[in-house]
Amino acid sequence: MPTEAQPAKNSAPFGYCDSYFVENHDDDNDGIFARAAAERERNRNVARIRQKALAEELSRSTAEEYQDDVLDHMERIEMESMPDIHSIEIQTEIQWYMRPYLLDFLLEAHHAFGLLPETLHLACNLLDRYCSRRVVYKRHYQLVGCASLLIAAKYGDRKERVPTIRELRSMCCSLYDDDMFTQMEWHVLQTLNWIIGHPTITGFLQLALTEVAADPELEHMCWYLSELSLYHKEFISLRPSVMARSCLALARCILSRQQPCYGSWSARYDAQVVIGLSNHLSHPSQALVRKFGTPHLSSVSTTIDLFLKHQAMLAQRAAQASMNEMNHMEIDHSSMNGYLTPQTPQKPGYGPGPVGMLTPPITPDKDYANMAMYNAHQVPVSRLSVATPTPPNVDHMQHTFDAIPNYIRQPHYVQ
Repeated sequence: MPTEAQPAKNSAPFGYCDSYFVENHDDDNDGIFARAAAERERNRNVARIRQKALAEELSRSTAEEYQDDVLDHMERIEMESMPDIHSIEIQTEIQWYMRPYLLDFLLEAHHAFGLLPETLHLACNLLDRYCSRRVVYKRHYQLVGCASLLIAAKYGDRKERVPTIRELRSMCCSLYDDDMFTQMEWHVLQTLNWIIGHPTITGFLQLALTEVAADPELEHMCWYLSELSLYHKEFISLRPSVMARSCLALARCILSRQQPCYGSWSARYDAQVVIGLSNHLSHPSQALVRKFGTPHLSSVSTTIDLFLKHQAMLAQRAAQASMNEMNHMEIDHSSMNGYLTPQTPQKPGYGPGPVGMLTPPITPDKDYANMAMYNAHQVPVSRLSVATPTPPNVDHMQHTFDAIPNYIRQPHYVQ
């Protein structure tokens, strides 16, 4: 006959167990095994952080030991993978005014996918090298740019950030089929003999910035100036090492950072490149302004805008002071004869030239577009952004040129 205690033992859902190793959850809610597991996980995280710090320290010491050899190798191979500007000049359909439109598209795609800065520069290098060797039609210009971005992302970026062909096709408003992206990617690689690697401006900037303390704002300003140079053809044929040092010198001038001594590698910049970059500060691409106007990129586009306004105000004050000085000068008008005095001939005024184009370069020909929309049952979608280039403001260019100190304008020896 069962006792009174037996029904209480059998009332548990899994039956009664009088084992010694069962935890007493009534006395300890966390459990001794849960605390031990948490302690092991904590020790594992501490060991992982220490291992990462040790790896960074070893990598830093090794990089400092081989930095000169790495720099010599990069400077030696940078000329082997440079585009030919003269071959791009003789293209029949694509023109230089189309380049800002394509770069706006690549810049927004690069920013949307969160790719590394060197990926954009490598993509532009692949694009220019391909255009140096092949005839590119206007309707395929954007396709070549997408293929170059895809190759550059696969080459040096993180695998999870590499865009897919479906994403690129969507960003191109479905103007190209999936097979066209694959064929163009293969054709670019075949044309370049599968030589993809190229020392970019960001690579040289990383070596130059190791000489000073960490300065995120200075680094972001250098990124802005380096991407600004991609829009202008006069900087395409320049070596990335020269462009990196020139961008760094101008960024230090804008941010009022101290210039390094002349003996260092980063101090040997090109003064003409610095002046050329400063002349383009007043009319950047709106896509570039939006990208670098975010706080995580130090809002350097806003900093440049404030810098230009400050320099314009200083120039206006200097002009006003000069005008006041001339008004106080005594001029003898009695000895002047306007009829007999030789007059300096004046040049006729130059009005602003044609700016922009009727259709962006990504728009295919009329027959090609109609056929694509008729066969594919597509609805035309506008581009992400079409930023019409702004004509240069001569006053802003002069003000920016005046803001550069004299020691930066002087020519420097560039190796």
